[in-house]
Amino acid sequence: MAATFYNLNLESGLKKLDDYLLARSYITGYQASKDDLAVYAALSVAPSLEYVNVARWYNHIDALLKMCGVTEEGAGVNIGSSASAAEEAPSSPPVSDQKAPAAADDDDDVDLFGEETEEEKKAAEERAAAVKASGKKKESGKSSVLLDVKPWDDETDMQKLEETVRSLQMEGLFWGASKLVPVGYGIKKLQIMMTIVDDLVSVDNLIEDHFLVEPANEYIQSCDIVAFNKI
Repeated sequence: MAATFYNLNLESGLKKLDDYLLARSYITGYQASKDDLAVYAALSVAPSLEYVNVARWYNHIDALLKMCGVTEEGAGVNIGSSASAAEEAPSSPPVSDQKAPAAADDDDDVDLFGEETEEEKKAAEERAAAVKASGKKKESGKSSVLLDVKPWDDETDMQKLEETVRSLQMEGLFWGASKLVPVGYGIKKLQIMMTIVDDLVSVDNLIEDHFLVEPANEYIQSCDIVAFNKI
């Protein structure tokens, strides 16, 4: 069955192609074929090294084309874009204007498309296993949060209130600058900044489970999120 690839000039398409080439040297089979040419031509620019498998394959096909071209028929591939992604994809010149396979050199007797040896297949499998083993989870995003922490009344010890707030320590939570802001009738509220690792800290849970229960609620009447910005 023909392989199908969508949105090759978008991050989503490149990621799927990168996964597809993880344990493959070519698009189909064990030799460079017209299937490789079809996918190669669909890429408007050379892929970045972020997509290590696509970059490896692209540079290999590019080198082969410059030397002697590709004549193997291949199994057939389908190239397209989804309706939703088509509007996002930047316009690109017709495939015929992007790249043209170099003419085959009749005097070149070197067989560049010979079938992969057992050693080459084993090396490709080991490379794929190494990539999987060394893969690291992408660092979680961070956010900057500004809190309004209000006391019960004008007799609340605001220094103790701030100490209570800052005493909360947990992985992924970092306290920043703070100040007291008058709200009227002699009452001041504490405004305090914090930075959080999004996957580790839930601000809503932090407020409900720590600031509005004992012993923190001896000083804290309420706590509101004033600003929440991704870093």
